[in-house]
Amino acid sequence: MNYPNGRRSPSRHAAPQGKTKPEFSNRGMTLEEDINLTNEYYLQAGLAVIHKKPTPVQIVQVDYPKRSAAVIKEAYFKQASTTDYNGVYRGRYIDFEAKETKNKTSFPLSNVHQHQVDHMKAVEKHGGISFFIIKFTPRDEVYLLPSSMLFAFWDDQQNGGRKSIPYNSIYKEGVRIPFRYQARIDYAGVLDKLYF
Repeated sequence: MNYPNGRRSPSRHAAPQGKTKPEFSNRGMTLEEDINLTNEYYLQAGLAVIHKKPTPVQIVQVDYPKRSAAVIKEAYFKQASTTDYNGVYRGRYIDFEAKETKNKTSFPLSNVHQHQVDHMKAVEKHGGISFFIIKFTPRDEVYLLPSSMLFAFWDDQQNGGRKSIPYNSIYKEGVRIPFRYQARIDYAGVLDKLYF
């Protein structure tokens, strides 16, 4: 972008000064933004209908300085949210949670909540597909982790076991999701291999 004073904005892909090796760890987007773009591509291409779930909020107080400009002054979460995304792919209901971690060696289970695990267990019980998409930000790697694998670590943690899932376990038992141009986090291809 050119500014009026003649300066140019830095390219978001420009390498920091002093580095000779290109770095891809910060593409300028979060995991959620990448998944939203992927879901939009899937919808436009007629592959799937997947949407981010809205967080249920109870509005308590609204000010109306002008009729056309309402301002929410106070609001509360109605209930604990379940998972981030749900929809239909190839005739099956899918439901998943997306998480990023700055940890390089493990995924902390503190990023997951009991009500999410309970919800995903119910989805699986009724024949749906549930999973986690986990991004290890320092490694710039994204994995699809079937919920059944997470359940095993979750239940073990409840009985005094590890409070995290080791990166090596996710690397071996999860499936790395490729980064693509249009379907940035192309998880549908991974679902094809695992469930269809």
